[in-house]
Amino acid sequence: MRLLATLRDSPLEVAGHAIECDGTWPRIARLRDEIWLEAPHPEPAQLVAAVRSSRLRADLITFSQTIEDPAPRHAFPCSLESNAVADVTDFAAWWDALPQESRKYIRRSRKAGVVVRSAPFDEALVAGIKRIYDETPVRQGRRFPHHGKDLATVRRENGSFLARAHFLGAYLGEALIGFVKLVRVGGSARIMQILATQAHREVFPSHALLAAAIELCPRLPVRHLIYGQYVYGRKHGSPMTEFKRRNGFRDVRVPRYHVALNWRGRLALHTGFHRRTGDRLPEPMLNLFLRIRAFALPRQRPDAAP
Repeated sequence: MRLLATLRDSPLEVAGHAIECDGTWPRIARLRDEIWLEAPHPEPAQLVAAVRSSRLRADLITFSQTIEDPAPRHAFPCSLESNAVADVTDFAAWWDALPQESRKYIRRSRKAGVVVRSAPFDEALVAGIKRIYDETPVRQGRRFPHHGKDLATVRRENGSFLARAHFLGAYLGEALIGFVKLVRVGGSARIMQILATQAHREVFPSHALLAAAIELCPRLPVRHLIYGQYVYGRKHGSPMTEFKRRNGFRDVRVPRYHVALNWRGRLALHTGFHRRTGDRLPEPMLNLFLRIRAFALPRQRPDAAP
């Protein structure tokens, strides 16, 4: 059995890109770090054939297009995946389109003395990130996975894609109170992480960081800034979605393909079990679960950025 498991999970590469496979049922194969990879990606037919003939024993393979290529163009089943996208070619246009409340928060942050500047990826930044991680074990009503990590782990995990990465730090005096990591991918930049201290939420460091990121993007140069998904599953009314909307992001849908490789994959597609549990639950039921989870965890003050 141990030998079979080793063979099943042996690494697979297609056109120089690693393929990973996770889950019990269905087991889903995908390009490792897919959204962070520069084009070109392997052709879908090549991906499907390679995974089907491999020892991964995947039930499904999934892949997506980019926001620069949003029209479905492959003959495989697909659904439209949400992306939070801001157009960053004109900072003045982005600023003028913001709600008055969002502009007020950014101005308040500046008046309070918050300064956002580029931050080299050095030991001072790593130590500052660790202090932010260790501020609280609970964020957004759930356990914070980065809390308590050692310096070596923080350095390693934040050191990915450094050739295409840019860090901005929000400082109050000499203290780092927030940071954002941007990774350039083609004609876009993606936010890999944005985080600020809860103790300084009244000076709105997250809003200041987003504004600085938007201002930086044309110099990278990129046309769009992507901040994860706009809508997560069925949570259309989530605080995160509202936070992104108020900061100039919109919902851009791109095709996400799921290709069944066997009968188990076909069954998963037919029943919807290829989606995450949270994406299958009705929004009222999901919201009830999230409220119960938040109540069960230690109480905390809400972060400035949901």
